[in-house]
Parts: sequence; C-alpha cells; structure tokens
Amino acid sequence: MHITASVFINDNESGLHADYDRWLEDLAPFDAGSDPDTGGYLHNRTGEDNADAHHKRQIMGREVVVAITDGKLHLGPWEHIFYYEFDGRRRKRILVKIIGK
Repeated sequence: MHITASVFINDNESGLHADYDRWLEDLAPFDAGSDPDTGGYLHNRTGEDNADAHHKRQIMGREVVVAITDGKLHLGPWEHIFYYEFDGRRRKRILVKIIGK
C-alpha cells in the first residue's frame, strides 16, 4: 500500500527479474533532477527525487487477485506473487483482503 511499490504475479526466474529491472530503468530512468529541459521530471520540483519510482509502479501495477482453493493460493505451477519496491525510503504496509466463504 504505497504509491511507489508494486505487487504482481510472474515466474520466479532471476533472468526475468533482471530483465524487468533493465526494462523499467529504460522506460523510466532515475533522474534526481527537476529541470524538464535537461531530462528531469516535473514531479521532482516538489523536493522529491522519486518520479521514476511512480512511473515504474504505474507500469507494474498495485494489486493482484488470486483464488484460494482448499485453503491454498491457487497459482499456476510457475506463478509467484512479488512485491517490488522502487523507492525504499519509507515504511510500507501490505493489505491482504479475503473475500468469500
């Protein structure tokens, strides 16, 4: 439950995680500057330097929905739930909500 963190489902394979890191950095590179004429993010004019983290979270999403069957998470054979933090400076909370019988 934080604006610069993502939760998603995918394969737990180290190459894939490295690919995500590289892909996300290509799409939204870290730039602590706030001058858009030199590549900086407008958001960083607020005194923050985490605009890239907001963009990365937007790309990766903020929640997952998973069925529970016989008291166990119903995931595919290669699926895992991941939490990615793109701006690790703040305390975080995770909310798990179970709906149904």
